[in-house]
Formats: sequence, C-alpha cells, structure tokens
Amino acid sequence: MPQTMEPCRKRRRGPSFQKLVAPLAKVLERITSLTSKGNRPLRMTFEDQLNALILFHLEDHTSGRELIQTLREDGYAREHIAPEKGIEKSSFFEAVNSRGLEQLMEVFRALGDEARDILPKDHAELGDLVAVDGSLIDATLSMAWADYRKGAKKAKAHMGFNLNQGVPSRIFLTNGKQGERPFVGTIVAQGETAVIDRGYQGHKNFDAWQKEGIHFVCRIRANTAKEVIEPHGVSGIIFYDALVHAGTPGINRTKEPVRVVGYRVEGKDYWVATDRHDLTAEQIALVYKLRWNIEIFFGWWKRHLHVYHLIARTPYGVMVQMLAGLITYLLLAIYCHNEHAEKVSIRRVRELRIKIRNEMAMTNETAGDPGETDFRQGIAHAKT
Repeated sequence: MPQTMEPCRKRRRGPSFQKLVAPLAKVLERITSLTSKGNRPLRMTFEDQLNALILFHLEDHTSGRELIQTLREDGYAREHIAPEKGIEKSSFFEAVNSRGLEQLMEVFRALGDEARDILPKDHAELGDLVAVDGSLIDATLSMAWADYRKGAKKAKAHMGFNLNQGVPSRIFLTNGKQGERPFVGTIVAQGETAVIDRGYQGHKNFDAWQKEGIHFVCRIRANTAKEVIEPHGVSGIIFYDALVHAGTPGINRTKEPVRVVGYRVEGKDYWVATDRHDLTAEQIALVYKLRWNIEIFFGWWKRHLHVYHLIARTPYGVMVQMLAGLITYLLLAIYCHNEHAEKVSIRRVRELRIKIRNEMAMTNETAGDPGETDFRQGIAHAKT
C-alpha cells in the first residue's frame, strides 16, 4: 500500500515554548520524513511526538500517563502541543516504542552541530575534548533485555560529552553488560581527545587509538608497569612526566610509546596516560579534571529533566526517550545562550517553566476555565 508523507503543520504557540523550540524549525525541514505504513495519514506526526516528549522532560512529568492527561485536559497543551485530533494512550505509546528513532537521531545530530557552532569554548587551547562514560538506567522486571546482573535489571547509556561547550555529542544504549572500552572508537572522532576513567584502560586500545588518530587522556592504575624511554622535568603538583612503554613485556605492553603524567591533588595521586605531547603536564591534569563534568551532567539530566523515569519498555522506546531528553537539553543550552548568554542552569529552567505555565494559565482563562487557571497559577507559585 502507498506510504503517506507526514503533513507539515504550522501551529501558533506561546512565546516561551516557541523560543525554546525555535531551532527545530529548520531542522525538521531537512530530516527524513516519517511515513505512514498505510494509506492514511499519521494520527500523531513526528513533530507531535517530539513536542510531547519535550514537554514531558521540561514540565517535570514523571510518567507517560501524566503527560497524556496534560495533553488532554490542559487547554494550552491540547491546542498547541497535542495532535490536532487529540491523543490516545495507545497511539502515544505505540509511537514511542516503534517509530521516530531515525528522525530523533537526525534532530539530535543537527542540534548538536548548531550548539557547537554558537556556544563558546571554555578551553579552546586544549583542543576538542570528549568525555566518554556510561550511566546505568534502572529497568523494570518486564524489560528482560536489560540484563545487568542477576537480580538487577539495568540498561546502560554510553555517552560522549563535549567538555569545552558542555553538551552531549553521541549516545549508544546497551543491555547493561556491555563493556566500556569499545565505545571510545565509536563515540570519539579522529582528531578529538577522549577523556576517560580507569575502566577504559587497555594498552591494545592505546595503540589502536593512536593508529586511528584518536587522542586520549586516560587515568590508569598506579601499579601499571612503565618502561621509561624519555623522562621530562617535573614541578609543582606534577611528580612524574615521561614517555614510556606501558604494561608488562610479552603480556600487555604497548607497542607505541605513551606519555604518562603523575600528579598529586589534596594528598591523592593520579596517573594519566596520553598521546597528547603538545600540552604541558599541568594542562593534562586540567583535562582529566574536566572529565568530572560528564558526571555532573548525568546527575543534572536525571534529577531535573527526569529522563530516567521511563515511559517505554523496549530498547527502541528507551532510546527514543534518551534522545528526546538529549534534544531537550540541547534546546535548553541554545535557549540559555541566546536569551541570557549563560550555560544551562536549573534557575533558568525553572524560570522558563514558570513562563510556560503562566502562558498556559492565560490560554485556559481565555478559554473560560477559571478553575483551571487558578489551579495552574497555584502550581506555578508553589514551584518557585
């Protein structure tokens, strides 16, 4: 049967939500069209699906049912965000679990490119730094594919995070058992520097990354064997800096030399292996310190956008939700930069939420529902 192209709809929205999603206008014109599998138009277009998921993360919802109730009963959300013919629970969950993933990935990449074009670089002199790490996602018992270990259902998001501009760059989803190391080569591009913790230490990988042109700054175990080729001078917090072969000969020694830097902060010793010979030892220490920013991002993303309150159970649906959460964060990063020349902060997110709620209240008041208006204004006041 013929496929029907997704119709393009232009909808009037409140000014605050419109400012937030404004970068999507050009992006949606360029992405692959979402098509119906039959000869009838999609009841929920990709734009409907994306806007609903953005609202889910932005408005502090904790379940798909709560979001659907808002899309049905709130006058503003019903008029400006929900599908034109309304929303059904079955249609929404079917959409999240079975379609839109390709388009979401394209939107995520396009917004990431825009963010990298406009956001300032905090440490441009250090080059393009990408922290790589994994974050466990608590799963339900019905998610049989999420098989972290016996008695623990968890999936894992493996992510790349642009440390210079504070935005996510790439993501992969696994069943929780997948090892960390293979993702460095897929997340970090040639010429970029992977900034990684001890879990990624692998001397064969150090050789492979250098061959592929992927730079790295990787914390290593203190007892790693080191055959010194060329020592360098040390001072201040730096107590070790040398070009070495890392590992035990005949077992796991690197074929290509690596630079190892040792430094001490507040009585704690850190050992870092790298192929970056263009930076000072102090700069190498700073690069590894910046890795902590991906941990801060994971915590902020979970706490304030509730990305890990799953509304899907399939690997496809969980990836849809992860991408929607990343898109929401990128939109917030662009919005905060354009409107306030600032990085994303919960203060600015709360401010935006209140503006949108007030616009919702005005819409409901115009529609003649003063009870709903009082209710919304009470929520806005309570959450300030």
